[in-house]
Amino acid sequence: MADLLRELAPQVLGGLVRRYGDFARAEDAVQEALLAAFRSWTADGVPEHPPSWLRTVAARRYVDQVRADAARQRRELALLAATPRDALVAPPADTEPARDDLLELFFLCCHPALGPAAQVALTLRAVGGLTTTEIAAAFLVPEKTMAQRIVRAKQRLRAAGARFAPPPGSEQPARLAVVLRVLYLIFNEGYVASSGPALRRVDLTRQAVRLTRRLHRSLPDDGEVAGLLALLLLTEARGPARTGPEGDLVPLADQDRSRWDRSAIAEGTALVTHALSTAPVGPYQVQAAIAAVHAEASSVADTDWPQILGLYELLERLAPGPAVTLNRAVALGLVHGPAAGLALLDGLAAGPLAAHHRLLAVRAFLLERAGEPQAAAQGWREAARLAGSLPERRFLDRQAARLE
Repeated sequence: MADLLRELAPQVLGGLVRRYGDFARAEDAVQEALLAAFRSWTADGVPEHPPSWLRTVAARRYVDQVRADAARQRRELALLAATPRDALVAPPADTEPARDDLLELFFLCCHPALGPAAQVALTLRAVGGLTTTEIAAAFLVPEKTMAQRIVRAKQRLRAAGARFAPPPGSEQPARLAVVLRVLYLIFNEGYVASSGPALRRVDLTRQAVRLTRRLHRSLPDDGEVAGLLALLLLTEARGPARTGPEGDLVPLADQDRSRWDRSAIAEGTALVTHALSTAPVGPYQVQAAIAAVHAEASSVADTDWPQILGLYELLERLAPGPAVTLNRAVALGLVHGPAAGLALLDGLAAGPLAAHHRLLAVRAFLLERAGEPQAAAQGWREAARLAGSLPERRFLDRQAARLE
């Protein structure tokens, strides 16, 4: 039942916001309707038309809220009196056409007036159907902190005059890019946890894949949406092999590739192959293509590193950034030798990755391949000191210990 309610929640919320225009009040009404559904369906069974049941109850809750507020506040009373009664009553369930409001809900939750943390929280709450408690647990923050973050996000949306409507055509690519970035942030936080005892948080990666899959259903012809879904599937496919029995990090070179999810790899590869042949090339498609090359190889030694290097060079032209350069340095070092990779890293020494453990780890990796074990050990140890994730820290310490 929880999965069904989670699936229906954004549909009902989207319809309610579209009808009445007040996101905060609609979100409260939907939460009340979900609680009522849980109680009623547990006792009496799931109704014949669950979406209609939820829409009707949520609309009634919304009207109840409006009436209650109007009784307390003169201004809202006047507004209610001026509103045609028919507009406040949900139509019969079988007369309201089914609508897909998911995309507008994504745009609203990822409104540019919000910061990334608020966009992520609101997307997981409104589109993902997670409770505030679940979101707080996923990001290791107190529930009160997350609740305040969501309340402030809704207040900021109201202050910014954000509307539940598709953005103008000229703004849609930029707004969609924000939605994709938020989904990628959710996945990345789950795949490589920035802190805490676990290397990955499967609940977050699954949420990101699920939400991206739903976005892809709304925009099946968008190459970057398909590219992101492919990237997440291909990356998540390696998840089970990334940790050992004690939860320690297992690097790509040592992973048991028979544990990779071949079904997800097949789906991701098909998605990116189709996108690259039918849509303009974008950064997510290129990253998915890199992941597909890794997935096709039987080992690190058999990997087509020249092709990966070429893809990173293309990615750097499409979406330059220090993280892309860092990954390109690894490919460059494996194709043209560690000295070439180390020279590329020199350009990152004064940038935003200067004190990041991943830059130090890549440098240590290349120094070891260059035959400089002492410098490499020092680099692994320094990277371990800066890593926030405990499994990553243990892995980096083991790398250092091998050479000391």
